[in-house]
Amino acid sequence: MSSQEDLHKIIIIGGGAGGLELAARLGKKLGKKKKAEITLVDATLTHLWKPLLHEVAAGTLNSYDDELSYLALGHKNHFRFRLGRMDTLDRQKQEISLTPTLDVNGVEYIPRRTFKYDTLVFAVGSITNDFGIKGIKDHCMFLDTRVEADLFHQHFFKNAYTAHAQTTGLREGQLKIAIAGAGATGVELSAELHEAINQLVEFGLDGIPKENVKITIIEAAERILPALPPDLSEKTTNALNKIDVEVLTNHRISEATELGYVTDKGGFIPSEIKVWAAGIKAPDFLAEIDGLETNRINQLIVKETLETTRDENIFAMGDCAACPMKGTDQNVPPRAQAANQQATMLFKSIINRMNNKPVPTYTYVDYGSLINLNRYSTVGNMMGNLLGKKAGSIMIEGVLARFVYWSLYKMHQVVIQGVIRVTLTTIANFLTQKTKPRMKLH
Repeated sequence: MSSQEDLHKIIIIGGGAGGLELAARLGKKLGKKKKAEITLVDATLTHLWKPLLHEVAAGTLNSYDDELSYLALGHKNHFRFRLGRMDTLDRQKQEISLTPTLDVNGVEYIPRRTFKYDTLVFAVGSITNDFGIKGIKDHCMFLDTRVEADLFHQHFFKNAYTAHAQTTGLREGQLKIAIAGAGATGVELSAELHEAINQLVEFGLDGIPKENVKITIIEAAERILPALPPDLSEKTTNALNKIDVEVLTNHRISEATELGYVTDKGGFIPSEIKVWAAGIKAPDFLAEIDGLETNRINQLIVKETLETTRDENIFAMGDCAACPMKGTDQNVPPRAQAANQQATMLFKSIINRMNNKPVPTYTYVDYGSLINLNRYSTVGNMMGNLLGKKAGSIMIEGVLARFVYWSLYKMHQVVIQGVIRVTLTTIANFLTQKTKPRMKLH
């Protein structure tokens, strides 16, 4: 048996859905048999499926119920977890460096550390892109992380309780919520917030004038969900209209202030609760990191094998990778299904690489899209290509769409937790759901 020093060292930076699934698969295949040393690096202690963050923000999901410890997952799946945030790379030494970790008081409790690698995988996802627009950083909230989602939840509740208790009239935008960006995050957040407001009223905050509460989605494109098929956009727009969510398309935001958004048409959208979800970019530390090729939004440019263009020992996947899409002049879209597919392929690639075999190339397969609007509606276009038809040609909605949406999360859980554990926790949650409030009220 090889010594620990001789083992092939695989480091995965980022514990999102794709990175964590890759670490779990490699751990079960290689780590358990001591054929490789797999290390997952993340700046947080726990994992929460990113598509759930809008529910955490609205309070319709308690983040403490669904978060999973990386350390425990590493133990179960035979990979090591290291807490830290990567900031530098030395390709010549094949070494990464993590910044010192500080506590809430700014006191260092984990010093700077360096780790050697034979294979390095970047799976750090994306963060919100404010495009340098004036006031966005200072006056808007973001939903890139669980911490940001929790902060929004607290801000939203604080505003609601303040409005309920005050004896003077409400300011024009005090309880108006404006969401910049009508992609999946912005659209789904609007429905969750609508449900959250109804729940607050039902639980006793019934003194808030309904006319003072308003949710608005602002989109620069001609329609919401511009990256998805038009018929899906139309159905979603109709569903939002039914719950009185205002949709403003062809409106580009030029500035954010404490009191609202200024648009390029010279208008003003009053709102003291503002969310920015209008674009993404890869984390800034990736920009030209040790000479690796990146694009204008910091994505690492990779080949169809997901190898970075300037280093065959380094791979990138998911939102932080600019991967060419076969047969087009475009890159693979930054979607969860792409990261999942790439994680599955990279599992095979790394095993091939260790056995001196060629690595496969990635072909993006569009299995469709789902938009979940809480209990009001779930719509999607799914699996057309599986039936030999054009992807997206089969529309689903209602109970079927909701089941498919739910099953995607369960499939992610199965990869990292196993069938037995997921089955038992699903049954337990079903049996106890009536004993819990439908939203997090604190």
